[in-house]
Amino acid sequence: MRVHEFLRLYESGHRNFKGVNLNGADLSGCILVNVDLSGANLAGANLSRTFLTKGQFVETQLQRANLQFAKLSESNFSRANLTKVNGRGAFWVKSDLSHAQLSGAQLAHVNLRQSYLRCANFCSTALPGANLREAQLSGANFAWSNLSDVRLYGADITAVQFKGANLEGARLNGLNFSKRDLDGINFSRAHMKGVKLQQANLTATNFAYAQLQNANLKQAHLVGASLRHAQLQRANLENVDLSRVNIDQADFTGATLTGPLPSDSLRERTRTPQRQPMALPRSPIPQHSPATISNFYMGMFPSAMVR
Repeated sequence: MRVHEFLRLYESGHRNFKGVNLNGADLSGCILVNVDLSGANLAGANLSRTFLTKGQFVETQLQRANLQFAKLSESNFSRANLTKVNGRGAFWVKSDLSHAQLSGAQLAHVNLRQSYLRCANFCSTALPGANLREAQLSGANFAWSNLSDVRLYGADITAVQFKGANLEGARLNGLNFSKRDLDGINFSRAHMKGVKLQQANLTATNFAYAQLQNANLKQAHLVGASLRHAQLQRANLENVDLSRVNIDQADFTGATLTGPLPSDSLRERTRTPQRQPMALPRSPIPQHSPATISNFYMGMFPSAMVR
């Protein structure tokens, strides 16, 4: 169907365009509210700054389409093919993208707040600065995606795949990552206050400069991880082995620590060059009362507590 014919039908009140072929069409800036394009072919179409609110795009072909700054709120894109779509700055609030294919998409600063994204495929997708607050993400795949500075407060991340994802600077306060495999993920500078990481696999995970106040890392596996300059005040690290963790300048004030601490060789490796080794405390540590670990033992967190 030609663009002018499509627009003429829309202006005349027609809304059902199921299965229509608009491959490569230029509809940029158009107002197409309540339109039904389910099963349509819009591959490569230019929909930048188009108003498509409250529309139906079930199983629509939109691969490589241009959706930059488009208004897509309260629309149904379930099972749509959005592979390699350019959706930078798109407004997708309260929409349904369940089971949608978005691998390789460019979605910087997209707004998907309160959207339904169950089992959506975001593999290798760029989502820096995206708003996913209170989104339903159960079963979604974010493997190898760029989620830097993404906002995920209040989101449902049940069974979400984060393998190889970049979550640098992400807003993740209060989320539940318990028993998850987060091996090697970049959480540097992330906001993770009160997160639950009990028994999580955090092998070689990067928490440098992360805010982990009141976080629960009980029995987490942190071999090869970096907690350099991390803020871990009042965090729970019961039965956590820190012997092979970079804890240079980490703040463990008020934290619960009961596992092995870094060895002499690791202390030397993680101590900042400007700092000088401190002498052993002369007074013995009381046997039955909590004790403050000295700077000699921790190298950088002067008031952590051991039970």
